Amino acid sequence: MMKKVLSIFALCLLSLGISHAETTSDEAFLDTTYKTLQDAVLPHVKWKRSDVASVPKVGGYVVGTYKYDSQSGGNGGDGFGLRFARLYVDGSIMRDFKYRVQLEFCGTPHIKDATLAWSHWKELEIKVGQFKRCFTFENPMNPWDIGTGDFSQVTKKFAGMGDRVGEVTMGGRDLGLQVQGDAFPSPRDGHSQLHYTAGVFNGQGINRKDENHRKDFIGNLQWSPVRDLWIGAFGWVGRWVGPNAVSVDRNRYGFGVKYEGRDNNWSARAEYVRSYGHKAADYVAATGGQPARWAGGDKADAWYVTVGVPVWRWIKVYAKYDAYRDYATWDSMHTIYSLAANLQPHKNLKLQVQYNFHQLGTSTTGCYHQAWVQTYVRF
Repeated sequence: MMKKVLSIFALCLLSLGISHAETTSDEAFLDTTYKTLQDAVLPHVKWKRSDVASVPKVGGYVVGTYKYDSQSGGNGGDGFGLRFARLYVDGSIMRDFKYRVQLEFCGTPHIKDATLAWSHWKELEIKVGQFKRCFTFENPMNPWDIGTGDFSQVTKKFAGMGDRVGEVTMGGRDLGLQVQGDAFPSPRDGHSQLHYTAGVFNGQGINRKDENHRKDFIGNLQWSPVRDLWIGAFGWVGRWVGPNAVSVDRNRYGFGVKYEGRDNNWSARAEYVRSYGHKAADYVAATGGQPARWAGGDKADAWYVTVGVPVWRWIKVYAKYDAYRDYATWDSMHTIYSLAANLQPHKNLKLQVQYNFHQLGTSTTGCYHQAWVQTYVRF
């Protein structure tokens, strides 16, 4: 028994210590070394280096921007900027355990993702760490795949990218544990017809401890009647602690539909989310004999529709209608009409040109314009 433990330990050290090999000769050397080690210690057990740990995959992407805003000082001001500069490492250990670490270097460097997942069966995967909240179709998507220059207001206000309650942008992420899986393969083409996700989270966002010893519960159920088409329902029950220990409910539900055509490259997404819970900024403390109260309502909602149309082999155009009602009233509505052209001459290079028209409330006096140019590079 001790020999087995020592051999496994030695194999793990060897895999992790020199798994950065990149050439065929290096790979052959490692495989020969593994065979020699197993013959010496465990001659009756056939090990492969890939059974212990895969060669880590290292990658990243950078997004640069130029933005114009007709509002004076709006959107952080006009000019050039760096939106993302990220680096990630992922791989597997003993085949069934998958890890991922992603770092953000734009602004203050910090950890975006840090996960370990057990995925022996596709019907059941268990993931723990820091990762995207499983709320809405759009939130788990990579910015590269969104099609427009930014996430919708549904995602930004209700998934943790500058959340309505007052939480600063967390990239839609939190710390927690999640189970998910795909089931019921189609007899026609084999695609999974059901996807589920359920998670328990701290509720405070990335790189932060739990502040109220209560957990947020988030889940979704998605049905795919035909390949590439998904219909989903999403739910969130939780509570967030803001500045000065102001605590607010964060209870939400949503519905959506998504189509991502692999053959014709057409795409479409539409989602609606309803939220219940005050904003922390609306809390008015008791003063001058007046009791504490809430200055604003506790309801809000948002919806969007996005359609992507291929116009040439490496050019795709997106149109989006994006609406958010801060207090679920038409006067508190912010509407964005967007048109974006994506030029992608290479799988790792993209140029995006976008125009946004903003309307505040129901009048035309609160309108303004934006023009964005973004470059995406990944490796």
